[in-house]
Amino acid sequence: MPFAEFFSPDVPPWEWLPQIKVALSDLKGNAADRDLPVGVHIEGEVFISDGVKLPAFASMKGPCWIGEDVEIRPGAYIRGNVIIGAESVIGNSCEYKNALLMERTHTPHFSYVGDSILGTGAHLGAGVILSNLRFDKKNIRVNIDGEKVDTGLRKFGAILGENAEVGCNTALMPGSMIGKGSLVGPTMSFSGYLEPGQLYVERSSKEKIPLRD
Repeated sequence: MPFAEFFSPDVPPWEWLPQIKVALSDLKGNAADRDLPVGVHIEGEVFISDGVKLPAFASMKGPCWIGEDVEIRPGAYIRGNVIIGAESVIGNSCEYKNALLMERTHTPHFSYVGDSILGTGAHLGAGVILSNLRFDKKNIRVNIDGEKVDTGLRKFGAILGENAEVGCNTALMPGSMIGKGSLVGPTMSFSGYLEPGQLYVERSSKEKIPLRD
């Protein structure tokens, strides 16, 4: 994926969030040179790769880089400092801000994706919200193996690993991290760290269930 040099695998993943702005600092947009559909509003440096499908109505504020064959649906709102990998789906009435979306991520309907990272193939069901700010406005801490770690970030939504999924109308609380291939069930509020290969659902009580191969 482009910009890989800005995102070191040797640092905690939340340290990638400030790097999004750095990666896009020298971006030169090309949207002004394209034949855009009526109702598509462009502001600032927005780069649109070949094969991007644009709707009749959307608003994109740069800096923003959109990869090849991305599908953008009506009413999408991109607020700046956003990188979208190839073949992703940017959904209707969804909002994106300071976000890194890897290739083939799907956020099709009514979601908020702010200060977040979605791994390759990650998927959000309709109405998923990635909350990115504590009520008390303090730094966001993450819970890993029972230890609270201060990220140094005041705004931090969620990090989803490769092929992770979140069910419809679920809210992920600030600093949530969902491991590779894990699933969070629908209509829930989730906080913390879900290890790779787990299913988190609500039965009589909230449970972590290993996924079958």
